[in-house]
Amino acid sequence: DSPVILKILQNWVPRISPYFDKEHYTYVGHQIVIQESIEHFGAVVWPGALALSQYLESNQEQFNLKDKKVLEIGAGTGLVSIVACILGAYVTATDLPEVLENLSYNISRNTQNTNMHKPEVRKLVWGEGLDEDFPVSTYHYDFLLATDVVYHHTALDPLLATMVYFCKPGTVLLWANKFRFSTDYEFLEKLGNIFNTTILAEFPESNVKLLKA
Repeated sequence: DSPVILKILQNWVPRISPYFDKEHYTYVGHQIVIQESIEHFGAVVWPGALALSQYLESNQEQFNLKDKKVLEIGAGTGLVSIVACILGAYVTATDLPEVLENLSYNISRNTQNTNMHKPEVRKLVWGEGLDEDFPVSTYHYDFLLATDVVYHHTALDPLLATMVYFCKPGTVLLWANKFRFSTDYEFLEKLGNIFNTTILAEFPESNVKLLKA
């Protein structure tokens, strides 16, 4: 099947605010307020997160997250994890230690006082301590979510190893990424050699591809 061609919709809601670092979005009938930080790559909302959030909202029958166990790797600001939480999932959002404070803040403020499953925020360094921190005997996820985790960095092999580690039989990986460099396509090729991979949607204006594996 050919991928759906989509445009990232302006779910961003402009607000007059004294804080330049807060963005307001609306997904699944909820207003989501995201605090960004210019100090870390992971603390900014990248286009892949918008694309996957939009797709999950629009394709709830195809990907029903209600009461499913969802792990997001490289969760960044937490937008995708928050959307998954609103959609009824048991969410674990993970990222590097230096990003966790902002991630926890965003997830907490957008999911508290609701009837959602309480999300969890945990440290995860790709390829490190997986057996100790997430033993296979205890942790099994229905969905693995990742957005804009592939860019010009040196941790691509550990990232792939992390995806392989968490993808057990029955796990669906949904990965949205802005494709910028030849290394991005090389990663896609490696992923396709390991997983049954399908491009679900493309967002040409943003150079974003959304893949299922």
